[in-house]
Amino acid sequence: MPEIDPTEHEIADLSPKINQIEDVEELEAILELEEEGEDRAAVKTVIESRIETLEEEEEEIDPETVDLTELTIADIANMVRDIDDVDILEDLLDREEMGDDRKGAKKQIENRIDSLEGDGDGEATEVEYVPPEEKYPDLDHPTADKQYVEGVAGETYRDMWVYCETQQGNLLDVSKEMLGKARELMDEYNSDGDGDGAYGGDEDGNPEEVVAVVIGSDVEEMAEEAIAYGADRVVYHDDDRLDRFRHNPYTEIYAHMCRDLEADWRDYHEPRYNLFPATNNGRDLSALVQGELDSGLASDCSDLYIESAMISNPAKTGTPGESKKFDRVLHMPRPDFSGFEYSTILCIDKPHRDFHPQGASVIPGTFDLPEPDASREGELVEHDLDLPDEWFQVDVVDFDQLDDGVDLTGNDVIVALGRGIGSEPTEGIELGLDLVNQFEEADLGLSRGVITASYQFGGHVEQYVTLERQIGESGQVVEPDVYIAAGISGAIQHKVGMEESDTIIAINSDPEADIRDFSDYFIEGDLFEVLPKLVDAVETGEFAEAVQEVSDD
Repeated sequence: MPEIDPTEHEIADLSPKINQIEDVEELEAILELEEEGEDRAAVKTVIESRIETLEEEEEEIDPETVDLTELTIADIANMVRDIDDVDILEDLLDREEMGDDRKGAKKQIENRIDSLEGDGDGEATEVEYVPPEEKYPDLDHPTADKQYVEGVAGETYRDMWVYCETQQGNLLDVSKEMLGKARELMDEYNSDGDGDGAYGGDEDGNPEEVVAVVIGSDVEEMAEEAIAYGADRVVYHDDDRLDRFRHNPYTEIYAHMCRDLEADWRDYHEPRYNLFPATNNGRDLSALVQGELDSGLASDCSDLYIESAMISNPAKTGTPGESKKFDRVLHMPRPDFSGFEYSTILCIDKPHRDFHPQGASVIPGTFDLPEPDASREGELVEHDLDLPDEWFQVDVVDFDQLDDGVDLTGNDVIVALGRGIGSEPTEGIELGLDLVNQFEEADLGLSRGVITASYQFGGHVEQYVTLERQIGESGQVVEPDVYIAAGISGAIQHKVGMEESDTIIAINSDPEADIRDFSDYFIEGDLFEVLPKLVDAVETGEFAEAVQEVSDD
C-alpha cells in the first residue's frame, strides 16, 4: 500500500507530493489506486508524467559511445554535469565539432571542462569577487537609493515570519492557512529527529519561532487571533491611516520590522524566512518587501518544505568543480509556465552575498485551514515607527463597496473562455455572454491566460474581465452541472478549478489540446463559429443534440 492515497487529495496539493517521489513502483501503485478510485484524468497525467521523467533519468547514457546527434543541448548539459574526466569531455567536444557542431552544445562541454581544470594546472580556484561599485563604476543603478541594499555574508538569521493580511476587521483564511503551515514547518525544524527538515533549532540549538506580522487599523484583536492559529509572537503596527493597503507605508513598515526592530528577543540581522499570501495585495507587498530587502521571491507557491540542498553552481559555491551543502533551505514548489510540471525554487546565498529572508507567496487554499487553539500563549509586540506625512499624500475620499463579489460556485452552467478569444477578444466575451444568457443559473468564467494577457476589450465587456472570474488553482473552484470550456488548452492550473464538473464540453481548434483528455464532449472547431450555433441550439431546445452531433465523442 503506497503512503499516498490519491483519492484523499485534491490535485492542487497532490501534484507537489507526486513530484517529490523518486520510486517508480510507488508511483505505479498510486496510479493504480487512482484508476480504481476517482479515475481523474488530470491526476493520472501528473503521475504518468512523473513516472516517465524518472524512467528517462534511469536510462544510463554512456558518454563514450552515445550518438550526440540524438541528444538535445539540454540532454548534453545534464550528461556533462556528472562527468569528472576531462579526457572524456574533450572527446565529446571533438565528436560534437565533427557532428552537428552546435554552438550551445560545445559551450556546455567547454564550461564543464573549465570548471574541472580551474586555473589550468588542475587546481580549482575561487571565483574572484569584485564589489559591484568597482565592477560597474559608471552604472547608475535604479536601486541605488534603496535603504537596505547591502552585500552581507555570515549574518545571523532566525525565525519564520508570516504576513497576515486582514480585511474589514478579519484575518483572511489564507493568513490562517499560512500560520498553520508555518507552525508545522517550525515544529519539525526545531525537532531533533532524522528528517531533512529537523535541525534541532538554530545553529546554537535554540528553537526558532513563527512570527506573525499584522499591519492596519485597529488590529490588536486580530494580532491576538494570530497566536491561536500558530504564531509564537506577533509584531503589529496600528494606525488609523492604514485601514487600507498602501504600497509605500506597508512596505517600509514591514522592511523596518525585518531589519531595524529593536527588542530583547530579536537578536538577529533579519528573518530567515518570509511568507506572504498570493492575493492581490499580498503579491504586491511580497515583491516590494523582498526587493527592498534585496532578496529573492518565489511567487504563487503550492507547497513549502525545509531541507538541505547540494549545489555545484560556482556562483554559489565560490569554487568551480566543487559541490557545497546548504542547510535550512526553504524549498518552494510552484507550477511552471508550461502548466503541466512543478518547479522548485531555492533562494541560495553566495560568497559575499546573502539572500535573506528567503521569501515565498502562497496560493490561497494550498494548505488546510487549522483549528484555532485559544489556549496557546504568545507575545504581542507593538511596532513603533513615526510614519511621515508624505507616505499619505493620496487620500480615498469616497468609494463604493460591492455587496457581493463574483461567486461562480453554485451555478448550473458555466461558460469559460480562454486564449482562443485572442483574435477578437471583445467578440469572444460577447459570444460567451450570449450563451450564458440562455440559461437561468449560469455565469461567465475565464482562464488565467485571459486575465494575464494584454488584450484590448471594448468598454461594454471590460467589466467582465476581472480576476474574480478566474477559474483554476489561483482562482475559483467550480462544480457545475455543465462546464463549457471555449478556447482553453487544459493546463493543470485550470483543471484543478473545474475537473469535478458533471459534464465538460470543450471547444478547441487544436485536436491535440490537453483538455480533450478529460472532457466528456470535445468539439473541434473555432469558438467564434461554434458558440453561436450552441446559442441557437439552446433557443430551439436542441442543445444536447447539437453537442452530441458536433463532438468527437
